[in-house]
Amino acid sequence: MSVGSGSTELAVDLPHGIPPGRMRVALTALMLALFVSMLSSTIVANALPRIIGDLGGNQTGYSWVVVATLLALTATTPIWGKLADLFDKLLLIQVAMLLYVAGSVLGAFSHSMTVLLVARAIQGVGAGGLSALSLVIVGWIGTPRERARFSGYLGAVYAVATLAGPLIGGVIVESPLGWRGCFFASLPIAVVAMVLMQLTLRLPRGRSPVRIDIAGSALVVTSVGLLLIWTSLVGQQFAWVSVSTALLLGGGLLVGVAAVVVELRHPEPVLPLRLFRNRNVLMSTLASGLLATVAFAATLYPAQYFQLARGMSPQAAGLMTMTTVGALALASVVSGRKINGRFWRWWLVSGTVAVAVGLGLLGTVDVHTHLVAVGAYLGVLGLGLGLTTQNLVVAVQNNVELSEMGAGSAMANFARSFGGAVGVCVMGAVLSARTATMVAEGVPGLGPTTGPLPEQGRIPILDTLSAPVRELYSSAYGTAFGEAFLVIVPLAVLSIVCVVLLQPAVRDDAVPLPPEVTA
Repeated sequence: MSVGSGSTELAVDLPHGIPPGRMRVALTALMLALFVSMLSSTIVANALPRIIGDLGGNQTGYSWVVVATLLALTATTPIWGKLADLFDKLLLIQVAMLLYVAGSVLGAFSHSMTVLLVARAIQGVGAGGLSALSLVIVGWIGTPRERARFSGYLGAVYAVATLAGPLIGGVIVESPLGWRGCFFASLPIAVVAMVLMQLTLRLPRGRSPVRIDIAGSALVVTSVGLLLIWTSLVGQQFAWVSVSTALLLGGGLLVGVAAVVVELRHPEPVLPLRLFRNRNVLMSTLASGLLATVAFAATLYPAQYFQLARGMSPQAAGLMTMTTVGALALASVVSGRKINGRFWRWWLVSGTVAVAVGLGLLGTVDVHTHLVAVGAYLGVLGLGLGLTTQNLVVAVQNNVELSEMGAGSAMANFARSFGGAVGVCVMGAVLSARTATMVAEGVPGLGPTTGPLPEQGRIPILDTLSAPVRELYSSAYGTAFGEAFLVIVPLAVLSIVCVVLLQPAVRDDAVPLPPEVTA
């Protein structure tokens, strides 16, 4: 298959040739691996208020428990993808699983925010490998037509993990195990996945000779790290116009430029930028990144809203996310089965429009919004994410050569992870800043007998506050929640533009491919 701005030839000699029974078991193993990687973020969503309170963290720490994982995941995803094109894919995904397990065990025994963040970073490295390699291996064992269907299943797993994670975390955090049990929950699943993969997957060992892009990998990791650290801290730890901004933002951009120069010259770049000559690869990757700013935030901050603004328990907060996840799972499976055909692009257009509408509706939410309405708004958002998230990765896979399946898939996953980390940081910054402002404005009206206020910037434990202070904090969090979702509406609008610019297929039976497909 050639990659360029013109026609693209579809490679038909894909090396799956796997008996149906073994294929089902192999897919089950890959779905379990993806499930484990998703749990790294979602299972702590409802436990975070308890974790941060126990370890003495603040709103910045709240965001960074998630951002530490996303940063490590984002920075290493393209490296895992490129390694998949060069080395044994089965060995790589098992190494990724072992790293995830090691991070989980360390997280379970954390007694400070520092140790917890290190554990979350190790989890992120492993989760980056699991998510990237799961998609790569699906691309290898499935034909182009099967990829959309398999991707639908992976999208459903994404949704189930998004639902099951908060629910499991909410139940565990209220059990005798406490929040530390959340880090052990996925370990049995990880063991089963490793055994099934070892028994069923027979994959190519890689290329020879191997040329590893060490300089490019280091520059990509450094650039991503600097930019995400700046995004998470600006406006909270230092001003937008400051020396820290100049060092982090300026340094991240300069290192990013250097990474581009190196990647354009290296024969085996970790991020093969030449793939962006194909419009569908470029637009699908951009849309993946833009929508990810919504997807990750939509799984994290509603739990904080339901607990801190509406006074719910972790279990109840988890149940309130069911509309999002149910809609996402249904849309993923249905679209994965139906997306083939001349009008496949309009499934993506419909999904991005639904995301923008859902965000706009969530932007109207405050502490007084009826819970049925909040659930409905989250359902609209989940529907849009289900129609787009996995199908955009398929659009990338079906436009790159088989020899670059790992790098191509990883680029889409990299954009999604980077966008997700940015979305979490931006929304966390908005929530923190707006909540602090509204609390400061409301304190003078409380009177002298309200009791002590929480330390500034610290996420409060509502049960320990007097009624007037509790009401003030709940109102502030409820209003800030809606404002934070409004901030990312423009990104959803840009994603609509990206999918509209995708080139349509020319055959009624075509999978999402560029305009001229010959087999």
